[in-house]
Amino acid sequence: MKVGLFVDTYYPMVDGVINVVHNYAKRLVNKCDVTVYCPRFKDYDNEEDKKYTYPIVRCYSLPLSHLDYAMPIPVLDAKFDLSLIRDNLDIVHIHSPFTVGLVGLNYAKISNKPLIATLHSQYKQDLERNIKIYPLIDVAMFGIMSIFNACNECWTVNSAIKKLYENEYGLTSPCKIRPNATEHLPVKDKLASDALINRKYGLSDDDIVFLFVGRINLIKNLDFLVRSLAKVKEMGVKFKMMFVGQGQDEKTLSETITSLNLQNEVIMCGLVTDKSELESIYSRAKLFLFPSLYDANSLVQIEAACQGTPTVFIEGAKTAGSVTDNVNGFIAEPNEESYALKIKEILSNAELYDKVSTGAKRDLYITWDDVVDDVYNDYCKKIHL
Repeated sequence: MKVGLFVDTYYPMVDGVINVVHNYAKRLVNKCDVTVYCPRFKDYDNEEDKKYTYPIVRCYSLPLSHLDYAMPIPVLDAKFDLSLIRDNLDIVHIHSPFTVGLVGLNYAKISNKPLIATLHSQYKQDLERNIKIYPLIDVAMFGIMSIFNACNECWTVNSAIKKLYENEYGLTSPCKIRPNATEHLPVKDKLASDALINRKYGLSDDDIVFLFVGRINLIKNLDFLVRSLAKVKEMGVKFKMMFVGQGQDEKTLSETITSLNLQNEVIMCGLVTDKSELESIYSRAKLFLFPSLYDANSLVQIEAACQGTPTVFIEGAKTAGSVTDNVNGFIAEPNEESYALKIKEILSNAELYDKVSTGAKRDLYITWDDVVDDVYNDYCKKIHL
């Protein structure tokens, strides 16, 4: 079986969709032939692709000023087209509805091959943020949904996103829930793990630690989070807040932290790429704070659940679609006062915390090995193996 995974951005960029495609490919390569089709970036040495265990075919792309991403233009790349024709795929799986995804769709339709799409994002929200002209947003959404509605089947990450696509976006293709997962493993020695993090980041054994991991970007509602932490401090709760990650809004976030006099409470850790260290950071945290309304189903909440660290979401967050309040996570009303009060209440109720910590690990922690086994079985059914 030959599988093609199509995505409109890829390494050396890093985001959740790239992470998903990589974890699919690195496991599928042990079960079948799999190739990732994606853009080539300016000054990127294609020799770097040899470090991956699966083949990567890149197309020409046009850099976009002031953005990290580039615009893939596969129609201008004859070598890309030739490689795709020669690969003679049995199944096409697109992970984005733009130019590379469209190539995957056209290939599947012309060659009469099964076509699957994974719905990773809240596209209308992205368009409203960037375009702000509703007739253009409607046109763009029509184009995006035309691609997804042309698929044999769509996969989405939780029931909330499935409902969004079917009820608001107009999805008509059959749709099933295929959750995201993690490569992380629970730490084996929590005492030693905590001691390591305490030494590296200047924490005391009795410090209550809150955590955020991800892009430092205000679309993640990080200004809301910092303002909520200021209220937690006003309530007399002592804590340390660790921000792990990099992003375009680091300076703005730091300025907000300073303006709210939280310099002594907040630790800006920068990007942490060592998997073992990141697992230890998740384990050291009491709560993972994730008030994002942007994410569909972030991988970081699964990574936190792996260590039994529950997440505090806000009401209406699609990324909390698989979470039940006070069972396997916490959900607060969407204002800073309520979010702060929720944190204080959690800290004052050890029995509830232990129950939800256990529930998070039980219900939300899932490995990519398990997910990709199901993915492979679905592929086989689609081509009747």
